[in-house]
Amino acid sequence: MPERFEIHSEPAHLVREFFTNRTYSQIAVLTDTNTARSCYPELKSALPSHILIQIQPGETAKNLETCITIWQQLTDRQLDRHSLVLVVGGGVLGDMGGFCAATYKRGIDFVLMPTTLLAQVDASIGGKLGIDFNHFKNHIGVFQNPVTTLISPAFLKTLPERELRSGFAEIIKHCLISDAQMWDIIRTKSLSELDWNKLILHSVSFKSRVITEDPKEKGLRKILNFGHSIGHAVESYFLNSDHRLFHGEAIAIGMITESFIGLKKGLIQKAELGQISEYVFKIFGKVNLVAEDRDILDIIHQDKKNKGNAILMALTKGIGQAEWDVEVSEIEIIESLAYYRSL
Repeated sequence: MPERFEIHSEPAHLVREFFTNRTYSQIAVLTDTNTARSCYPELKSALPSHILIQIQPGETAKNLETCITIWQQLTDRQLDRHSLVLVVGGGVLGDMGGFCAATYKRGIDFVLMPTTLLAQVDASIGGKLGIDFNHFKNHIGVFQNPVTTLISPAFLKTLPERELRSGFAEIIKHCLISDAQMWDIIRTKSLSELDWNKLILHSVSFKSRVITEDPKEKGLRKILNFGHSIGHAVESYFLNSDHRLFHGEAIAIGMITESFIGLKKGLIQKAELGQISEYVFKIFGKVNLVAEDRDILDIIHQDKKNKGNAILMALTKGIGQAEWDVEVSEIEIIESLAYYRSL
């Protein structure tokens, strides 16, 4: 069954429409301190009676300790299995809030209302829920779809440019693996020239189609991991440092390095690698990749996409298509990191 989502310019309209003809015994609205301040006030008057739960923002809070806090508040308020959790936040909160709802009393309904570009085009679609564990990204989690996902581009006005840029990385990825024509459109534009309404609908529609065909990531859905093997490893490495990368910044590194591996494997042409590197570099700039190659490799060996001792990646096949479960060697990864550092 296709994943449900609604897109509207007014967040309060989305909430009001969702609760028409729906009744829950209790409703919990989960926010972080940022979305409680910037986004929740736009929804409050449209919501039925509810409780508000606030947690700290950011990837560093995406752990079991925060889940315990959420579960405890749900328990203290005596939410039963006929209750609903409305998660108002970015990808971190959506992953963790959905995970808490999906495991509380063996699972209660939840709705995602993503407030960042990254969450609107990627994290909130697909039913992947989870938390980080021992600095490994999304190491503990489940698959469970929300009742629906409510998307309002109006929330983007609350975002700093760095946050907006981070979300754009996933839009770039979707174009590279599925739509060469859209790639040719976006790569001529700066961040300020992009039509977010059009791009959000494009990404959500594409990802929803893929997930409908492959909900548990047994085949086609794996193409969505392009840029994420090396990207997640880099992001995880920087979680332990004083210089944390945003998710999209790490995925930008992943797309460049994994495109280089694609060139080495004959999947893309040198000119295509040049296009990808030039545009991604123009949008995101260069990160000082101080990590030792061995540190990155050790994290990649923990990647959920691997099988046995084989490192498996999704790589672009030309621009606009992708292959999955491509086996990649440590040497190829090391060479790709050297290529990124050389840019």
